[in-house]
Amino acid sequence: MISKEDERLLALLKNNARISVSDLARALDLSRSTVQTRIARLEQTGVIKGYGVELGDTYTSHLVSAHVAIKVKQKFTTKTNVELKKMHMISELYAISGEYDLIAVVQAQTTEQLSHLLDDIGNLDGVERTTSSVILETKFKR
Repeated sequence: MISKEDERLLALLKNNARISVSDLARALDLSRSTVQTRIARLEQTGVIKGYGVELGDTYTSHLVSAHVAIKVKQKFTTKTNVELKKMHMISELYAISGEYDLIAVVQAQTTEQLSHLLDDIGNLDGVERTTSSVILETKFKR
């Protein structure tokens, strides 16, 4: 699907999405126009979806993070997913197998804010129950 050069380009962009095309070209030993063409192709084919902000440890180390397992009544699945997506403190939502249907990764500035978020999730139409686990420490993240 993508070449080794494209993989190297993606690795550089994942490390620093703001790196200049000139610096990318030097690191990859390619011309600027070749790098620009590769980036445009990767964007057009959907390999690169977009560019975003990665929050720094100085900010995120003060957040309270948790995993929230969510059991949803089957006929409310789509509606619940739409409502959960509107909650900005939910950074990720996964459909899972097992007793629960979803796992949400959430981040709040305080335990009180987290408590309110958990109440908001639990009060959604179709949510049968939730179980949350506060993340105490990140050992590593890739």
